[in-house]
Amino acid sequence: MASSPPALEILVREPDGFTVWSGPPYPPGTTSPPQRLPKTACSATSFSTDGARLLATVASASATVYDCRTLAVVKCFELPGLLAAALSPTGAYLQTFQKSSSPQEKNVTVWHVDTAAALYQHYQKSMSKATWPMVQFSADESVACRMMPNEIQFFDPKDFAKGILYRIRMPGIATMQLATAPGSHVAGFVPEAKGVPASVQIFSCNKDAQNQVVARRSFFRCSTVQLHWNKGSTGLLVLAQADVDKTNQSYYGETKLNYLTTDRAFEGIVPLKKDGPVHDVQWSSSGSEFAVVYGFMPAKATIFNKKCNPLVELGEGPYNTIRWNPKGRFFVLAGFGNLPGDMAFWDYSEKKLVAKTKAECSVTSEWSPDGRHFMTATTAPRLQIDNCIKIFDHNGSLQFKKMFERLYQADWKPEVPERFGDIADQTTSLSTLKIEETKKQVSAQGSKSAQTSSKAPANTAPKPTAYRPPHAKGSAELQDKLFGGLAPAGGEMSKNALRNKKRREKQKEKKAAEASGSPADES
Repeated sequence: MASSPPALEILVREPDGFTVWSGPPYPPGTTSPPQRLPKTACSATSFSTDGARLLATVASASATVYDCRTLAVVKCFELPGLLAAALSPTGAYLQTFQKSSSPQEKNVTVWHVDTAAALYQHYQKSMSKATWPMVQFSADESVACRMMPNEIQFFDPKDFAKGILYRIRMPGIATMQLATAPGSHVAGFVPEAKGVPASVQIFSCNKDAQNQVVARRSFFRCSTVQLHWNKGSTGLLVLAQADVDKTNQSYYGETKLNYLTTDRAFEGIVPLKKDGPVHDVQWSSSGSEFAVVYGFMPAKATIFNKKCNPLVELGEGPYNTIRWNPKGRFFVLAGFGNLPGDMAFWDYSEKKLVAKTKAECSVTSEWSPDGRHFMTATTAPRLQIDNCIKIFDHNGSLQFKKMFERLYQADWKPEVPERFGDIADQTTSLSTLKIEETKKQVSAQGSKSAQTSSKAPANTAPKPTAYRPPHAKGSAELQDKLFGGLAPAGGEMSKNALRNKKRREKQKEKKAAEASGSPADES
């Protein structure tokens, strides 16, 4: 007998603390979902990757780990000067970063959660979003490594007391990303320096092949990168970013999307058909396809396969975000941030557009683990007003909305997608919609042309239009595009223009009267 799927849960954090809601579906008219945990004071919260445990921290004070099944406290760590904390993928280990007064004081610690034992410690001068957590684990926690100056160091997660097992030398390394499912490869980024181009290199995590480069890609005009591994650890997407765009086309710099495979089948730039920045990129849950949103607005969206060949062109629109659901069937194209919040729900298995809707001012967005619900949240400090949570069905219909005076965080509790069933609902085909719309437009245009042709005389010449300078024509077209045909009509005159027109007409009448009364025609 198949086990029932787990219940969905949502983590909500406000100024006075966090709580855990029971997830959708909710009965109609629900305004306050049931709370599984009383509101608890904290400064930051996060789940382990598998959703087994929950971490809540209080700045400069403590870190508390909860069991997500019972929401009971597993262990509480009193950590003065705590600046950051993170759980390993299964929640077995806790990593903390504390203030340090001297290099002799080791401030990065890896704890065993159940026993509260300090397994490993080292000193780190500073910490950033790009380098935290310092020690990276594979999804099954069989591989652990950290980045140090000019090298990557590997550990045995089952016995950190062994120290460093082996090293991979990478002079000048600035960013590292371990493939997690499985942890078979690691990628490192070396910025350009003294005329030497920047590079991304892939190494095997196997000790016997540790210093052999599996794949490599070099490029100029690159200051930072984002590294995206697929499921299966066979492909790596490298989003290279430069602070300055030398073509002067973008104020926000220049971006290029590169793709490398561990079998060296492809090493190069992803062929994008439109100029402009790369707004977002995401792998599907299977790791066989990835979607890219790119180009100057309106942005273009394309889905590629593992061989970097385009599979589906999704058209253009005001989008900068893509979210693929955990089941791999549906995905959302959205325009958040400084865009108006348009969302397009797609059924990838059927290549169909399901629905279009809006979620204005959204800051975060993510699919539920079962792939049936899509949640957007307007959070502080990005936006101080209209903070809210919205939950949409996979077909784009709004199912739930709750307003907050101040909302800091809203996250789904992670679950294994395979524990949920498939969605068998029917969707409307995009091609059918396009065909019907085209037929309506053609028939409407045909009827209008027939009516005008029956009313107009056969020998009627077109009425000549007033001359308009080229720059005026361009401005009129631009206004029409910007305002959607709602710009002021060119024939409307201001009060001063009407006054001057009347004055000119009176002068013409006066001259005509004088000319008729003069003896000019006596001869």
